Amino acid sequence: MSGSTRGTLFTVTNFGESHGPAVGCVVDGCPPGLALAEADIQTDLDRRRPGTSRHVTQRQEPDRVEILSGTFEGFTTGTPIALLIRNQDARSKDYGNIARQFRPAHADYAYWHKYGRRDYRGGGRSSARLTAPTVAAGAVARKWLAERHGVRIRAYLSQLGEIPVPFRRWEDVAGNPFFVADAAAVPELEAYMDALRKDGDSCGARIEVVADGVPAGWGEPLYDRLDADIAHAMMGLNAVKGVAIGAGFDAVADRGSRHGDELTPAGFESNRAGGVLGGISSGQPVTVSLAIKPTSSIRTPRRSIDVDGQAVQVQTFGRHDPCVGIRAAPIAEALLALVLIDHALRHRAQNADVEVRPGPIPGERAG
Repeated sequence: MSGSTRGTLFTVTNFGESHGPAVGCVVDGCPPGLALAEADIQTDLDRRRPGTSRHVTQRQEPDRVEILSGTFEGFTTGTPIALLIRNQDARSKDYGNIARQFRPAHADYAYWHKYGRRDYRGGGRSSARLTAPTVAAGAVARKWLAERHGVRIRAYLSQLGEIPVPFRRWEDVAGNPFFVADAAAVPELEAYMDALRKDGDSCGARIEVVADGVPAGWGEPLYDRLDADIAHAMMGLNAVKGVAIGAGFDAVADRGSRHGDELTPAGFESNRAGGVLGGISSGQPVTVSLAIKPTSSIRTPRRSIDVDGQAVQVQTFGRHDPCVGIRAAPIAEALLALVLIDHALRHRAQNADVEVRPGPIPGERAG
């Protein structure tokens, strides 16, 4: 299927289906000499894994990653890295009632029109199950970025449905199933999700992603600007309907006298640009915000049509995330890592010998 590969120098080709024997990816272009073991990848996969709390799908997948190629004696060789994650808890019978029906707001209808057929078992290729290989590839990327450039990528959930959760501290994120940066908000979120599940409904979410330590200079204007590439990658994540860099849509009501991040000899005074200027990293933290729509697979009856164009009532049974945004933080981190490593390698290829020194701008006439 076209559209399954992303990247220019660091590429990831994703394969598999939700209810097939396995999902996985091939990572090509990873520099040689990176110490890499399955344990380096497994940590991130465990954070994304289903069945980790009552608030997400109860599909029990161990998501154990296997490195099939691209490493020798514990280090990457520079050759393609094949990563495999076997599916062990698919229940295709749960989808029998929608084999000929289309779920409102789901990819079912669009896939059928594009390909003339669709895999209705869990959504097949359109399933969020395919984010597992993305997280695996992202783990490779973030390890290289951390070791070579000191880049640190983190994400948290800042809004669940109608409930905003302001940032308090990073230390809280790892200690709760919602990836929120305020542990005190968890009881309210749990009650909200319990009521949502009882109603047979779903909700959306907002995710914030931050990359600290990104050097200035990454990005390829005009058409491969860093922020454009980030938005492209993030919109490839299931259920994402909006991406903002820095201030995003809040910039509309701002004034230039305030919005422009002033520079002093000590650095920038603010970061409304989100770490990207003119499509190139500024050296500030890269900040990204994602809007994720409510899950389309719900028990609440909805009007739709079947493959014959006849009116039907659709109800989706089986195991689904009432809010796919709850598990989206590790995926958003992985996607940002994939974009950043690709631009790091592209910058190195073209501009490795560029050196910026304090003083007059090159070509500037004195006086």
